Amino acid sequence: MSSLDLGAADTMSLGEKLAQISWSLVLLICVVASVGFAMLYSAANGNFDPWASRQIVRFCVGMVMMLTIALVDIRVWMKLAYPLYGIVFLLLIAVELVGDVGKGAQRWIDLGFIQLQPSEVMKVTLTLALARYFHGATLEDTGRIPFLFIPLLIIFAPVGLVLMQPNLGTSLILVMIGGAIFFLSGVRLWKFGLVIGSVLAAIPIIWQFMHDYQKRRVLTFLDPENDPLGMGYHITQSKIAFGSGGLFGKGFLMGTQSHLNFLPEKQTDFIFTMLAEEFGMVGAVGFLGLYCLLLLFGFVIGLRCRHQFGRLVALGLTVNLFLYLFINVAMIMGLIPVVGVPLPLISYGGTATLAVMIGFGLLLSVHVHRDVRMSKRGITDF
Repeated sequence: MSSLDLGAADTMSLGEKLAQISWSLVLLICVVASVGFAMLYSAANGNFDPWASRQIVRFCVGMVMMLTIALVDIRVWMKLAYPLYGIVFLLLIAVELVGDVGKGAQRWIDLGFIQLQPSEVMKVTLTLALARYFHGATLEDTGRIPFLFIPLLIIFAPVGLVLMQPNLGTSLILVMIGGAIFFLSGVRLWKFGLVIGSVLAAIPIIWQFMHDYQKRRVLTFLDPENDPLGMGYHITQSKIAFGSGGLFGKGFLMGTQSHLNFLPEKQTDFIFTMLAEEFGMVGAVGFLGLYCLLLLFGFVIGLRCRHQFGRLVALGLTVNLFLYLFINVAMIMGLIPVVGVPLPLISYGGTATLAVMIGFGLLLSVHVHRDVRMSKRGITDF
């Protein structure tokens, strides 16, 4: 691709950009995050330490990052798409060489002020890189199989590194984000069918290369009662807590399964279970309604964008948010195997929170610069 024309003057002042930000979306993000702070407060039995206070600080830092990213011209992010992807890819390699091991997996790099998990950031940079590649692509381009070799490499190179950590859940999300952008770019459905058929045919081979704990997770998913005190403990306690909340829940700070420590990982992967126990089905459905509004904002921003790069970025990041939500909720309900995917803005975690806020910043940047006109290879004018 030819270099982007960055010489065109930005016709919007800082004040005009601030006015263009979707403050309704910003408010909704704050509301959802506040629910997360309350649940982390509850998870610590009515204490802000150790989780809620740290999460609030991380969210505030993320909010500054989000608004800063939103004000940066979208053509700058288009120019930086490949370099940012390359930096995060190198960090994934660094994880294999010098990464910290936690809970049996090597996924983090200790930067002193934060334990960075590059695989979470890769979800964002992968979206940027694929959007950059497919910007300006025609149906004739996406119909040529050689044209798809590079984006397939962009997807599966980091997937291979993430699988080595091992982190099956994030690997699947990266593949699904890539598949979504392929679909949005106009890749024909029969090609997806070919890939899916190949994967299904390769399942016996994949099974042989899976780690023992991953095999046990699959077998536990099929029959969790077979090992209720071992591998099936998490999902069994999650179902008990989820169902015990009933229609209206037991009340804030009153969840018995969570506060008596029957529910594992209540501050991270299973925090939605605790929410359902304390606020019941009504509270859980209401919370999912807030998330549906976030997804609606993302899809509307993507569909209203006039250039393909911004449209693919917005829709790709929205798909990423949906996958976070779907996989986490389906996992704690026993609909899919436990894969350790956090609930964005709710689960305790540094890198995941900052990565989600960076994604929202790019989403807002697309909204602010939605009317920028681009040629096939880059921005020409406003």
